[in-house]
Amino acid sequence: MDNFSDVTYLYMGGHVELQKYRYFYFLITLAVYLLIICVNAVVIFVIYTNKCLHEPMYIFIAALLFNSLFGTTALYPKLLSDFLSERQIISYSACMFQAFFMYTYGASEFALLSAMAYDRYVSICKPLQYATLVKMSTVKKLLFFCWFLPACDIGIVIILTYQLQLCKFNLDRIYCNDYSIAKLSCGDTSVSNSYGMFALTLTVFPPVIFIIYSYVRILKVCLKNSKEFRRKALQTCFPHLFIFISFCVFSCFEVMNTRLEGNVPHIISAIMSIENLVIPPLINPIMYGVKQQEIFRRIKKMMWRRKIHASF
Repeated sequence: MDNFSDVTYLYMGGHVELQKYRYFYFLITLAVYLLIICVNAVVIFVIYTNKCLHEPMYIFIAALLFNSLFGTTALYPKLLSDFLSERQIISYSACMFQAFFMYTYGASEFALLSAMAYDRYVSICKPLQYATLVKMSTVKKLLFFCWFLPACDIGIVIILTYQLQLCKFNLDRIYCNDYSIAKLSCGDTSVSNSYGMFALTLTVFPPVIFIIYSYVRILKVCLKNSKEFRRKALQTCFPHLFIFISFCVFSCFEVMNTRLEGNVPHIISAIMSIENLVIPPLINPIMYGVKQQEIFRRIKKMMWRRKIHASF
């Protein structure tokens, strides 16, 4: 393990095959990051500035998009810096912070999706009780727990990993994650790995099970109602269901890529490593900006005003 000014650093070995075209990858990554910021920020801004959108469903959408910005910011600035550097290194402390933020992003994403499923479930299955069950105070509490509980759970995982004694310094990834860091340890990792599996189970399976349960109930209600009712229900549920399925798929890809570390070509591994922080953050605002008519109408109105203002 190398020491620079008494600070332990790790080498990010996942960049090896990317260095030949690093300036090209830098431009592509920068463009993607700026696009993610722009599309998410536009929808968040529209929801924030229009009081008619200050309803639970739209607040949850804004929270989901804000979480995307949170997760991408944990990855892209360091990734862009690495493309311009001769040596891809990161301090051990910074590595653990990056892992914490990225895991918290993923866990909070599942929690927020389950909160949104609850909102849709009450709206469709118990419409007369919606105002009572989904009050603004309830929304605030749900948002608090969607970020606080995952942060606490992931924080324990990171603390346990941080206490491990490392005897290797080459992290064969383009960003830090708990499992890859633990593999660098020369000590007993059973406690860290066991709690890591427990944390994964706690932050993923309850939200996924609840979302599936919610949609089963929604489907039953839809089958008992008219075609117009089903059309409206589909219109509000489709973006959320699509985002939920896509996020599950890309999360599975990331888990597989982590577990198969060393058995996958570097370029494929790099693509699989960041797709969970490329595709969902781009899909989410596009799906909600286009499919949610009220948001789409407000976006068009805002763009039209800017166009008129620019013409003058």
